[in-house]
Amino acid sequence: MKNLLIVVSSLVILLLIISIFQYEKSFDGTPPVQEDMSSPSENRERPESLQPTIVADSIGYTLQNNELKITYDNGDDWVTVPVKVEQLFSGEYNGNQTELINDSFILTDKRATFLYIEGAIKLITSLDKGVTWQESLIYQHDPGIRFRKVDFLNEKFGYVIVSGDRTMSQEWSATFMTNDGGKTWRETAYPGTTRLIYNGTFVDENTGFLSYGIINPEEPDFYVTTDSGFSWKKATFSIPEKYHQIFVTAELPFKEDDHFAVLLNQGPNGDYMGGKVKGKFVSFDQGLSWEFASEVAPNE
Repeated sequence: MKNLLIVVSSLVILLLIISIFQYEKSFDGTPPVQEDMSSPSENRERPESLQPTIVADSIGYTLQNNELKITYDNGDDWVTVPVKVEQLFSGEYNGNQTELINDSFILTDKRATFLYIEGAIKLITSLDKGVTWQESLIYQHDPGIRFRKVDFLNEKFGYVIVSGDRTMSQEWSATFMTNDGGKTWRETAYPGTTRLIYNGTFVDENTGFLSYGIINPEEPDFYVTTDSGFSWKKATFSIPEKYHQIFVTAELPFKEDDHFAVLLNQGPNGDYMGGKVKGKFVSFDQGLSWEFASEVAPNE
């Protein structure tokens, strides 16, 4: 009996050894499990591709991903502007925040300039397509701006027009000028009105215009400087009787041959000829006085 148990035990041990050997051998031809070495960026969802808002030719910008970036090649390459997006829209008027506010920036192949608010009214500028940036102070306070505009007529001369602190139909407004490319700014004289500004411009380094009155205007409220903003004078309009309280708001003047011309629109409540017809006026004394020239149809 004892011998039988020894034989059975030996057979069991032998069978176990053979089973283990066959089990290990079965893995000899199996390729090893390979670790997934793909890049994490390939596995996660790819970020949204940037789509430029084209300003001119191949130059544009984007506000995607809560960053302001500019491109000079239709979006193939991007440069980040070192300013917070919310600072570009700060103030009473915020725009739609999907596009930059009209006239609040300049983006050309020679200049990238953006107005922004950071406890004060400031400007950030690059003259080398975003390689370097310079900041400049326009106004040391933040009045909660409503209207904002920046423009440069050449490499040195530029202007900024802003308004804020609005109360009903009154507000603060100011015009600033630079003659050194935007490094320093000078506030011009006060025109003497607190009406809401409609628009403004300079046509050269000496001559500028400011148009006021956007709430129920009855006549143009228009100011001109011919001495680089050291003084402003209210312009006069000889409006034919039939157009009184019809052509009420002056748009931006433009040079035409040997004189200036400007269009007067009907304001927000105009209903003459559908409210779209404008009056053209001309000036031969640098914008101080204006004479009626003609009606201008909407498509002209």
